[in-house]
Amino acid sequence: MDPSYSSNLNFGSCTLCSKVVYGEERACQAMGHLFHDTCFTCSICSKKLSGKPFYTVSGRIYCEEDFLYSGVHPSPEVCSSCGYLIMDMVLQARGKSYHPSCFRCVVCRQSLEGQPFSVDTDSRVYCVSDYHRVQAPRCAACKVQILPTEGSTESIRVVSFNRNYHVECFSGEVNLI
Repeated sequence: MDPSYSSNLNFGSCTLCSKVVYGEERACQAMGHLFHDTCFTCSICSKKLSGKPFYTVSGRIYCEEDFLYSGVHPSPEVCSSCGYLIMDMVLQARGKSYHPSCFRCVVCRQSLEGQPFSVDTDSRVYCVSDYHRVQAPRCAACKVQILPTEGSTESIRVVSFNRNYHVECFSGEVNLI
């Protein structure tokens, strides 16, 4: 077929500028509408969007970057750990949003996705074993940390007069004078 013939084909009118679209290399179809390749651009940065990801809000067209980072996106989820936008799966914990790969123990850096965890008074997140190891109180009698028994995630202690004791270290004698 003669190349000059195809460039003279009339495909219809551009949805944006209403002028006739000639030649398929200069045409773009999106959202069921026809556009000139040069008319199908981002409403903010004017980047050509033919063949690229784009978003529409209230009839305006946006490139991916402007949609996500210019405030057009209705409610971006920002990771509470790294501060970057969450583009796919969101992990919700402690009333905050995280990338699943960012929700980690502050000590061992193990991923806590789907795992039990603990939080200290400064809102740092720990796996249960590191939390006990780092935050466990010391026994007032023997001075050793009060840790959970093997296979358990909870520690048992006696608290008397704001002092912590292993159950076996607590004598039960209370001097009220």
